[in-house]
Amino acid sequence: MTGMATHDQDTPAAGPGPTVGFDLDMTLIDSRPGILATYVALSEETGVHIDAQLTVTRLGPPLEQELAHWFPDERIPGAAERYRELYPRYAIASSSAMPGAREAVAAVRAAGGSAVVVTAKHEPNAKLHLEHLGIEPDAVAGWLWAEAKAEALREFGASVYVGDHVGDVRGAATAGALSVAVPTGPCDAEELRGAGADVVLTGGLGEFPGWFADYCSRR
Repeated sequence: MTGMATHDQDTPAAGPGPTVGFDLDMTLIDSRPGILATYVALSEETGVHIDAQLTVTRLGPPLEQELAHWFPDERIPGAAERYRELYPRYAIASSSAMPGAREAVAAVRAAGGSAVVVTAKHEPNAKLHLEHLGIEPDAVAGWLWAEAKAEALREFGASVYVGDHVGDVRGAATAGALSVAVPTGPCDAEELRGAGADVVLTGGLGEFPGWFADYCSRR
């Protein structure tokens, strides 16, 4: 599904501050418990073995890439559709905001900027997460992975993109945005730097407000 932007929000109105894009899974939210539970349910329903514990160690790429480890090619579309149907039941309530997530979004708003979410996740499910956790971005774009994230980042006019995966680093670079990385997902700080991240917040999003204030002062 890479490259399929399904967002229906208007592009955020330009303000005095910058537009900052955020990845969702393991950047703004810890969705591992819910994703694990959804994979367990899918495995039980389909009779196909899925190592759910393993799946949550490599979050980031599109769902279909993970399902390819467990299902033959001809069954992947059906399995993906069923996973997305099961997801709201098992994944929303059990997922939590990452430390510093709300404060990071608030820092962008306080500077007069816009906060947007650009994710590989199925957009309706991404919105359910954000609504449940009370995180209110100015726009959400789903079904975009790695370089394809640049499509939405350019549309929104994002000058910064924050993510936890090397794919997020590539998406930022393709969009011409500053890549700010947090080692809270499957990629450690060294891997993120090696992929070309401009900034690595080794302490996670808790460091974002301080960094962002300095960034704004130098613009």
